[in-house]
Amino acid sequence: MGWLHEGHRALMQQARAADATTVVTIFVNPRQFDVASDFSRYPRNEARDIGVCESEGIDLVFAPEPPEIYPPGFDTMVSVGALAKPLEGAARPGHFDGVATVVAILFDLIAADHAYFGQKDAQQVMVIRQMARDLAIGTEVIACPTVREPDGLALSSRNVHLSLAERSAAPVIHRALLAARGRWEAGEQSAEALRRVMREALASEPLAVADYVSVADARTLAELERIDAPALISMAASFGSTRLIDNELVG
Repeated sequence: MGWLHEGHRALMQQARAADATTVVTIFVNPRQFDVASDFSRYPRNEARDIGVCESEGIDLVFAPEPPEIYPPGFDTMVSVGALAKPLEGAARPGHFDGVATVVAILFDLIAADHAYFGQKDAQQVMVIRQMARDLAIGTEVIACPTVREPDGLALSSRNVHLSLAERSAAPVIHRALLAARGRWEAGEQSAEALRRVMREALASEPLAVADYVSVADARTLAELERIDAPALISMAASFGSTRLIDNELVG
């Protein structure tokens, strides 16, 4: 959605290394925002973004205006089932319908062999994979590792909205995830124990307001009681008006 950063550069670099032609789509999608003010304040600078793409040797930038994607009379939504309901789906009703709809359109227009997404948005990757599989779209969805600042904060276009104090506080999200991972690596298999570790870590930072903490099955996103299969440890928290998400895969 633009305001490109080093995480996006990493996606471009992986695509350039694997594929003959690389296309970047830039589109701030109004249909995936449940709060109008969040859409209006989302950072945008198309000229800057195109410069980033040029510096990475991108072959084509596709940056349509909303009427090109949603022409007059547009009245179709793509709704992915169970994977889209918990976590971000519960916190932001309708969000993944907007994501799945626009990505289905972009996949159809670009007809790429591969599409690269960041693991920071783990649930989004899962939803898009399900959508592409169910709709027989030939584009393979590839998840790339989360790119982080030196203090562990996952790169996000939304980080630009953090005040200095909020930016200093925000790495608590990754510390909380690593604390849970450490407990799991030490042999803890109780999912609730790991959730408690994350809540306690977040509570140590006064500027962090927890939205959810989750230890879920990495294939279904159903909350676990005991970790005996691959699990997605994830959370969302707000710092002032900026809401951030992050995750760790274990097992």
